[in-house]
Amino acid sequence: MEKKKVVVGMSGGVDSSVAAYLLKKAGYDVIGVTMQIWQDEDAAAQEESGGCCGLSAVDDARRVANALEIPYYVMNFKREFKGSVMDYFAEEYLKGNTPNPCIACNRYVKWESLLKRSLDIGAEYIATGHYARVVRLENGRYTLMKSATAAKDQTYALYNLTQYQLAHTLMPVGEYTKDEIREIAKDINLRIANKPDSQEICFIPDKDYAKFITEYTGEEVKEGNFVTPEGKVIGKHKGIIHYTVGQRKGLNLAMGHPVFVLAIRPDTNEVVIGNADEVYSNKLYAGNLNFMSIEDLEGEMVVDAKIRYSHKGSKCTIRKVGEDKVECVFEEPQRAITPGQAVVFYDGDYVVGGGTILRDE
Repeated sequence: MEKKKVVVGMSGGVDSSVAAYLLKKAGYDVIGVTMQIWQDEDAAAQEESGGCCGLSAVDDARRVANALEIPYYVMNFKREFKGSVMDYFAEEYLKGNTPNPCIACNRYVKWESLLKRSLDIGAEYIATGHYARVVRLENGRYTLMKSATAAKDQTYALYNLTQYQLAHTLMPVGEYTKDEIREIAKDINLRIANKPDSQEICFIPDKDYAKFITEYTGEEVKEGNFVTPEGKVIGKHKGIIHYTVGQRKGLNLAMGHPVFVLAIRPDTNEVVIGNADEVYSNKLYAGNLNFMSIEDLEGEMVVDAKIRYSHKGSKCTIRKVGEDKVECVFEEPQRAITPGQAVVFYDGDYVVGGGTILRDE
């Protein structure tokens, strides 16, 4: 019987390297691929800022592929990454939202683009080193199940994959803890067994988002007013791209007590400031919906919702209030519900679906 071909997205890190090993061990015909996404920088900048897909990632991934005796290629996805991730990131910040570029990269680059090219070369699947599990439910639909290790679970960042993409996806690492993955890497003598996880956004290694957006777009970001919820002007801000909902540091407002960003109003170029208790809300609306375990939401459903990657999740009731809009009412008020971030709905360990948090009406 012919072995099924799978393309593994290899970042040079321990997770994707072990994913490739596990699939080869399971009998798949494995091809390693690193996605070239960095733009036209000099070699030193690529080395320093490539993150999961920079030059050092290519070197590490190639060494791993050689050790595993699998073919390895670098595929150019610069155009897709610029359009679907970097452009989107800058545009959302200029609109006063706080985007999640990794979610966009997963959906439109790692899956949509890589999957298409992989199928074109005869592969049946793509695979990654994400901590999540692809499952097919009794209703015939594919969904994601949380990984075996809650501490590393990455289902939140993958909520908007389509049924077609999930049907062609393998995630072998989801069955293991991080410590177990590192042990496997040591057992097979991979040099990257103790390589640290990359943390920052790969195209902004210095974490200065505002500087990146200004240089990338060439747009002059204008100063504006800090205002109270009632509209009283209490100071000047540096430009809305410097702020996000819930932020306390860097406001430089002498109010005599801690204050926080409550909202960003791009139309009037205002940043709304309030007290700690005003950062909490028990309701949000989301659009750009994608459902996994169900085809669509009918009536009301009680779920656990995560409003950011690090959020533990909180019980809420969701219902459709438009063709592509859902209302989510939490049992307990949540801190800093942030427009532009994803909200992901869970039924136990299974992803129901999710969407993008919308600005208040």
